[in-house]
Amino acid sequence: MAGFFKKLFNKVSNRAEIDWDELEADLIGADLGARTTMGIVDDLQGMGRKISADDVIEVCKQHIAGILEEDLPVLTPRSDGRPTVILVVGVNGTGKTTSSAKLAYLLKNQGHSVMLAAADTFRAAAVEQLGVWADRLGIPIVKGAPNADPASVCYTAHQKALNDGTQFLICDTAGRIHTRHNLMEELGKIERTIGKQDDDAPHLKLLVVDATTGGNALAQAKEFNKAIALDGLIVTKLDGSGKGGVAVLIQQELAIPTQFIGLGEEPEQFKPFNKQEFVEGIF
Repeated sequence: MAGFFKKLFNKVSNRAEIDWDELEADLIGADLGARTTMGIVDDLQGMGRKISADDVIEVCKQHIAGILEEDLPVLTPRSDGRPTVILVVGVNGTGKTTSSAKLAYLLKNQGHSVMLAAADTFRAAAVEQLGVWADRLGIPIVKGAPNADPASVCYTAHQKALNDGTQFLICDTAGRIHTRHNLMEELGKIERTIGKQDDDAPHLKLLVVDATTGGNALAQAKEFNKAIALDGLIVTKLDGSGKGGVAVLIQQELAIPTQFIGLGEEPEQFKPFNKQEFVEGIF
């Protein structure tokens, strides 16, 4: 038992009776949201007997497991030999650029050829940061000039990936939300531009959210999902945060599944989402 569940178990164990208001506050504080929280409390109260700490944890796990998607299929190269294009989006500070590099490293270690595109061009540090990661991990990268059009960087990278027979192209894009209109315009343009060379591209659109930001992560997911229909999440900073509820909340509210998680600074601490492991060992 880890993180939030361990704290909750210890708190309930030390009380003669359940403090229902406090339990609700703890569950909402773990970013599970009001709907899930009330479902958990209703189930516990409906047992009609004295509730133990084990009961609380078990019912929590059942609700969380019921909301989360089953593990998604492993990413595999396309049968036609063309690159799978992955757009990685998110606000600055969530670990977006680092996650792009770590995803590339994960795919490389699975034996696939990978290329990175540094398309968060309005934040010079992002391009530089991705370049450092690419050098460190031995992954080719396509960069644009400072303030270059992000769509043109993605187009150039896609062209190169097609010519080189690269299996996966990961584009580190839009690192900000100035206004909803600007976000929609930029991401829509990237989608259209990549689609010029492959009608099916981009193939996977992933939003990076910081597990410690709670409700802000849900708000970000809503905005990005309006701008670009998201396929999944990368949830970062799960190491010891006890705040994995954001994955549950976004799944329930927006039906966007978590596909990858970040558990630390090192490239190896990035992995595909596993529901059982998440419920039993991370939350």
